[in-house]
Amino acid sequence: MRVANYYGPEDLRVESVDEAVLDSNEVRIDVVAAGICGTDLHEYTGGPDLTPAEGTTHPLTNASLPVPLGHEFSGTVVEVGSDVSEVAEGDAVTVNPALVCGECRYCSEGRHNLCESVANIGLSARSGGFSEQAVVPAANVVPLPAGIPVEYGALVEPLSVGLHAVRRSGMQAGDSVAVFGAGPIGISIVQAVAAGGATEVFVSEPRRKRREIAEMVGATTTLDPMADDSVDVINASTNGGVDVAFEAVGIEPTFRAAIESTKRGGQITCVGISDDDVGLTPNELVVVERTINGSNGYLSGPLADREFRMAVQYLESGEFDPEAMITGRIRLDDIVEDGFEDLLDPDSEHVKILVEP
Repeated sequence: MRVANYYGPEDLRVESVDEAVLDSNEVRIDVVAAGICGTDLHEYTGGPDLTPAEGTTHPLTNASLPVPLGHEFSGTVVEVGSDVSEVAEGDAVTVNPALVCGECRYCSEGRHNLCESVANIGLSARSGGFSEQAVVPAANVVPLPAGIPVEYGALVEPLSVGLHAVRRSGMQAGDSVAVFGAGPIGISIVQAVAAGGATEVFVSEPRRKRREIAEMVGATTTLDPMADDSVDVINASTNGGVDVAFEAVGIEPTFRAAIESTKRGGQITCVGISDDDVGLTPNELVVVERTINGSNGYLSGPLADREFRMAVQYLESGEFDPEAMITGRIRLDDIVEDGFEDLLDPDSEHVKILVEP
């Protein structure tokens, strides 16, 4: 079968490999669609990071380079292991990619997304979604209702990231919200806060197409930070700041703006991943009783289906709009030039490109 294997920075190769042997607790999926994620782009430009380092194996999966990429995907089950009863051949499914040890402190506390040895299908395992087929544990599979196009299942993973962030934030119906960054996760957050009853949703994003998509899925006001002072506009429009802000980029300007546009006693939830110093002074929290927290992924392990099923239900009800997020569809053989390289173009207006093997 054909698969996109990651060998190292800017070295992603579409090649033919033998089909994986199916264990008793696994299922084989014919992949219908897989989304290219910002994490994939980070690995491509600067990894290995979440993929195993060269010459090493992952402590949980024993995977080593090259590894197949693609952790946002959906498809149809074509084979099930002898011990599998949760799904059957012919079922349409999406996949929660997180693999956890089940033994560390965080798994014992039920916080499996913080597992000390976490691995991910499509980053640090033997299978991934940028492939004609994927073999995954049945426990990571989440069925899709008949009314949802199978390709939309590839959007459940990023939508679940946004849903988890909103649940972490404690946002309540009636709150005002600001979202800084309208990439796939920012757009997912916009959809989740709109579904959760936010009354005002400000989105700050420099790319025009992304602002337009944000408006399509729930933003009430969109701002171009290159032309507008987003903090001033938000503060003036809300009498001193929003109830909840989300930082979905991971750079100092958006981190600062998220803090400065939040009211006294407000909440900032950070989803953007970065190792950079973003600048913070204690008084920005202490004397105004703001709170900052982080949000990582989604529930996983024994709870793998919980937030994924919530996202699926929102898709089924129409409260989440996956089509608005899809800005391109490409074939597997074109994944580097028309996928990764296009998304890395600083002038790209893409949000989510789906790879359809």
